[in-house]
Amino acid sequence: MTDGLDVWTTAAGFDRSAVAEDEASAADERKQVLGQFPLEEWARLPLERYALGLDPSRSGTTYCRLIEFGTPNLGSIRGGSAAKHIMYRHNSGEWRMAAPLRGLDPQEAWEQLRGQFVQAFEAVAAGDFEALDDLELLRFGPALVTKSLATYFPEHFLPVYSAEHMRRFLALLGGTAPADSPTWRSNGRLLELVRSRPEFEGWTGYEVMTFLYQDFDPRPRVRTIWKIAPGERGRLWEECRDGGFICVGWDELGDLSAFQTDTELKTALDEHWPRGSGGSLTTARRLLAFRDLEAGDRIVANRGMDEILATGTVTGNYHFLPDRPEYQHVVPVSWDVSHAQKLAKPQHGWRSTFAKVDPTQFVKFTAHQAGSASQATPPATVPADVQAVLDALKRKGQVILHGPPGTGKTRLALSTALVLAGRTEMINGEPAQRALAQSDVLGGEQVRMVTFHPSYGYEDFVEGFKPDLSATGPGLTLSLADGLFHVLCRRASEQPKQTYLLIIDEINRGDLPRIFGELITLLELDKRGLPLDLPVSKRSFSVPPNVRILGTMNTADRSISHLDAAVRRRFAFLPVDPDPDAVSGTVGPLDLAAFFESLNTRITRHLDADHQLGHAYLLRDGEPIATEEDLAAAFHHEVIPLLEDYCLGRADLLHRILGGLVDPGTGRVAVMSAQDLAAALATEFTNGEPGPDA
Repeated sequence: MTDGLDVWTTAAGFDRSAVAEDEASAADERKQVLGQFPLEEWARLPLERYALGLDPSRSGTTYCRLIEFGTPNLGSIRGGSAAKHIMYRHNSGEWRMAAPLRGLDPQEAWEQLRGQFVQAFEAVAAGDFEALDDLELLRFGPALVTKSLATYFPEHFLPVYSAEHMRRFLALLGGTAPADSPTWRSNGRLLELVRSRPEFEGWTGYEVMTFLYQDFDPRPRVRTIWKIAPGERGRLWEECRDGGFICVGWDELGDLSAFQTDTELKTALDEHWPRGSGGSLTTARRLLAFRDLEAGDRIVANRGMDEILATGTVTGNYHFLPDRPEYQHVVPVSWDVSHAQKLAKPQHGWRSTFAKVDPTQFVKFTAHQAGSASQATPPATVPADVQAVLDALKRKGQVILHGPPGTGKTRLALSTALVLAGRTEMINGEPAQRALAQSDVLGGEQVRMVTFHPSYGYEDFVEGFKPDLSATGPGLTLSLADGLFHVLCRRASEQPKQTYLLIIDEINRGDLPRIFGELITLLELDKRGLPLDLPVSKRSFSVPPNVRILGTMNTADRSISHLDAAVRRRFAFLPVDPDPDAVSGTVGPLDLAAFFESLNTRITRHLDADHQLGHAYLLRDGEPIATEEDLAAAFHHEVIPLLEDYCLGRADLLHRILGGLVDPGTGRVAVMSAQDLAAALATEFTNGEPGPDA
């Protein structure tokens, strides 16, 4: 949400006339809904006219399809799966229903659901809004139900349907809603607040909605930027450019809206494209990200690994178009071909259909104008993962980044420190420049870093008596010394407007209750500033509100569940998972990302997810391994010793993970040349990713 803006001053400057055209389109869409699905016919509405997943050539446009896909100006309920519609027909032919309806015949389930819709409409028409809260089935589709109510009764509801957005807007206007308040009740409360303010006198609901989203958008400020290939070697580019869209394959999956989870979609991928090692989870996640693209999201269209065809801005929602001969998953896009360019350096991660684009790199792409030699210096952009950490630190005060070894937890913590210190531009700088910037930041007063270990104690962290090295008399002289956290808190109290950060690497290797002692209570944000007497010195001490703690822990060493319960309650936990995108590239015949994902799939199956391999094991100087020699060195000197340690000498277990590369009796890893190793890994772990469109 936009910071630093006064809502009432901003409202006074809002140009209401600028939304007239869109509001007229919304009125037309409302007439379409009322014309096709009049209120008086709801009691007799057949299931075939309601649900998603039915053949439109037989049933026509269903209510759910019209509300989600055909009425964008009435407000969006896009994103996520079709579960928001309470019941729908899955691509498999199975009917999926909310929990209270499961086990019922579809027609019987529909009669119950339809009955509650009719009761809701009758209650609102009679002004009995409290009666809505008793309709339990409708709570399973809050966005759909609230949009339905706003469409049929616009005088009673605003065109805002996200529960989280309404909570944010209520807080913005000085109101609140109970945590368990149904979405439609929060919507009504928001409308009451709007009508109580003279600044909104005479405004329509559409104008209010547009104003709130335009100037105080609660959606994430940093969105992932995707590179999406328009067919193999860009063969569909002209069609995409002229038609104003981007499309991808995997048509056999059907409508992606039918899938609720990445696991469910992965199962469908494996059914259509069987892979012995099952490495399609990344593809599933990418397809769901494609499905959930929102208007305003940015994308890059490419041909191969070194050519940008255009950059684009998403203008609408995902559609599945089964009448297209191929590439039936479509998202509308406004293209800017002035950014077309050949890149000086191939992007090795661009071999597959999808790849994430670093925001800083994207700014460089968009600074280029086709045919122009000059390029502007791009402004620094906070990466999405760093922004997530900053948001969690602001919300909770303390955060632990957890994941398997080699996933970049410490790097992410240091990137967060760079942003807090005003050095955002160094996050994606050259390695030497970044290292120097990190050293400067850690050498200042705003950020401190420490690594916990079994011998680290309260006297190191808070205070304690330590040998006085300046004493000149005989014998050992002890003096009271402030610990690292004590010093940081003192500095923070002297600069209350500046955020101070303590990075604790390997936080789970320390005895946390002993290290934090009584200060564990003061970490909670609502306890900041409260004084207590330290047991050693009897001095009064408090943790200032502007102190944040960011820890890292390897889950392979110890899982989160082993942490002290009191410590766990005071930290937010952010997973840092292995990232196949980070190792996209090839080494001879080996697809590095496919190998990486397949290996981790086996590790998860035979060990657990905490012992997966981090992508750092397959990087050199921040780039994916590119030579057979580097691959052999990483595999034999880093990956194998790690897996041998995890398997605790069990040759059979190591064999199940590495297959034919290991003797099942002795656990001995086959010795071969670097060139042969790449081919052997390709044979053992990869069978080709479905649908690569670089």
